Amino acid sequence: MNRHFADVLLGSIELFCLAAELESFKDAANAAGLTPAAVSRSIARLEERIGVRLFVRTTRQLRLTEAGRAYFVQCRQALNQLVEAEREVSGQQMQPAGLVRISMPTPYGHYRVLPLLAKFRQLYPLVKLDLQLSNRNVDLTADGFDLVIRGRNPPDSGIIARRLEDTEIVVCATPEYLQRFGVPIRLEDLDRHECLQFVLPSAGQNIVWIFRRDGQDIDWPTKGGLTCSEDLLGIITLAKNGAGLLQSSRFMVEDDLRTGRMVEVLQEFKGRTRPFSLLYPRDRHLPLRVRVFIDFLVAELAQN
Repeated sequence: MNRHFADVLLGSIELFCLAAELESFKDAANAAGLTPAAVSRSIARLEERIGVRLFVRTTRQLRLTEAGRAYFVQCRQALNQLVEAEREVSGQQMQPAGLVRISMPTPYGHYRVLPLLAKFRQLYPLVKLDLQLSNRNVDLTADGFDLVIRGRNPPDSGIIARRLEDTEIVVCATPEYLQRFGVPIRLEDLDRHECLQFVLPSAGQNIVWIFRRDGQDIDWPTKGGLTCSEDLLGIITLAKNGAGLLQSSRFMVEDDLRTGRMVEVLQEFKGRTRPFSLLYPRDRHLPLRVRVFIDFLVAELAQN
C-alpha cells in the first residue's frame, strides 16, 4: 500500500489544528516549541497540497475560512481517533478520559439528561462533557459532535440510533384556565380552545398534536394565538401560567400534575408516545469515553 501521508504532512495537520484551536500562529508555535514562521510555513505547505485556503489572516486576527472550519472538524476527529487507538493498544486508557460533545433538545436535556450528569461525573471524573441544548438539528460530522439526542427517528441509514425511551404524551392545563374556558371532552372541542403552538425548527411548521381514538393513531391539527419557536420550554411556561392547553411529554409536567397545579384532560384519547434516541455515525470509531457515556444514559433512562 502506498503511503498517502508523509510524516511532515501529519505534523502540518497537527499544527493546523493547534493554530485553529488557539486562533494564533504565535500561540501555536509556543505550544509546539517552534517559531511562528515555522508554523506559518507548515500550514502554507498544507494549503498548497489541498488547494484550499484554510485561514483568513489579518494583523489582529486569525480565523478559519468556511473550508478551513470543515477541514478542522474532520482533522481534529481523526487526530483524536489516532490518540485513542494508541491509548487502547498500549493499555494506557484503563479509565475513560477526554471530552464528549453532545447536542440534545432543550426540554429533554433539562428534565431527563442534566439531572443524571452529577452521577456520571462521580463515576467517570476524567470525562469532560460539552453540552449543547438546542431544538435545532445539528450535523454530527460538520458540527463536531460525538452524540446527538433527538425526539424523532433519523432518516439517515448511516446513523445508529440507540433508543433511550418512549415518552408518554399528555394534554393538560391549569385549573384556572379550565374553569374559565371549560374542560374539553371530545377532540372537536379543541377548536374552541387556546392550544399552545410550537414551531418545529427542522420543518418550520407547528407540531401537530397526536392522539389515539378507537385504537387508531391520529394526528389532530390545532390552532391558537400563542406560538413559540426555538425553545419548547416557552410553551411549558405559558401553560403553567394559565395561557392555554398544552400537549407535551408527561415528564415535562409530571410534578405539576401530581401537585394539582396542572390538570390532565382528554385522557380517553391518550396512548401515543414519542421516541427519544441517542444518535452517532455508523462508521465512526467510538472512544472509550463516548462508549461509557452511551451505556450510562441508556441504562439510567431505561429505568424510568
